[in-house]
Amino acid sequence: MSAPAADGGLRPHAAVLCGLGTAQAELLVPNAEISARLGVGDDWILTRTGIAERRRAGADTSTADLAVRAAAAALKSSGTDTADVVILATATPDHRMPGTAPEVAARLGLHGVAAFDVAAACTGLPYALQVAKGFIADGAAQRALVIAVDRLSHLTDPDDRTTAALFGDGAAALVVRRGQVGEPGAVGPVILGSDGRHADTLVVPHGQFMRMRGREVFQHAVTRMSQAAEQAAAAAGWSLGDVDRFVPHQANSRITEAVARRLHLDGGRVLENIAHLGNTSAASIPFALAHAACDGALRPGHRVLLAAFGAGLTWGATTLTWPDVPCVADRPDSSHRLEAAR
Repeated sequence: MSAPAADGGLRPHAAVLCGLGTAQAELLVPNAEISARLGVGDDWILTRTGIAERRRAGADTSTADLAVRAAAAALKSSGTDTADVVILATATPDHRMPGTAPEVAARLGLHGVAAFDVAAACTGLPYALQVAKGFIADGAAQRALVIAVDRLSHLTDPDDRTTAALFGDGAAALVVRRGQVGEPGAVGPVILGSDGRHADTLVVPHGQFMRMRGREVFQHAVTRMSQAAEQAAAAAGWSLGDVDRFVPHQANSRITEAVARRLHLDGGRVLENIAHLGNTSAASIPFALAHAACDGALRPGHRVLLAAFGAGLTWGATTLTWPDVPCVADRPDSSHRLEAAR
């Protein structure tokens, strides 16, 4: 049953963040390796994207492999090894059929639970969180495991200047439990949207590499993330001045800077880690959260605003007050090293 509200009605259950973990890919790829192939100077990539290096999965590392590592870290962070539903946000499943989530659940020992994929590209995290909120709100789950994972480097043309340097691989996972609206970690209203009229601006046709019209993607990303962020803050009852930390999808430093300007959020409130990981698609926001929590840049009580944009076109945003949750995260300067912080 939901808790009684002050007016005698029932207050819906909230999805409350209680675990956070990440798994970066094993291969370090600095800009020099890419710029040499593209025939450009060493600083060409950095000045246009903010990316200095990225991690990429080897040929023997699957999407499920990365997802299992991140999920195990998130479950460890939450202090449990169970979940009632596994929701995996990915644009790079290991097979066209079946989905990757059932395999991940089985490898985690979560036999018999609901497990399925969500395909919303780089906006996968807010879409998956909304689904998790629904499971928890209607009593179908006490605890949900949300995993964001992609291996987009394998869909990227190494000779395409528009996309070759952008993408890194990795996974990040959140555990959300049933709790009360307004408590630390409770996921606020989720704003979601799409516009399929512009789907061809960022697309991976069957059997082909990614195609992107960069200027159009930039314009849509800035507009849609700004609008969604404003709407999510308003839905939570916040002004933008209330926001302590803004975490946009880590697509490109220039996009982040443009969105922050539109929202009048100074650099000290904007979390960014794209320099060492590249664009990790749906995993980029939880990667940034985990690393900031480990570094102390994100602390309990901070009001956090999240915003994402991706192929589809899709976009989404939400809010939460950061809880006292340990993060178990690979660091950008390490390989498979776990660090925990409270």
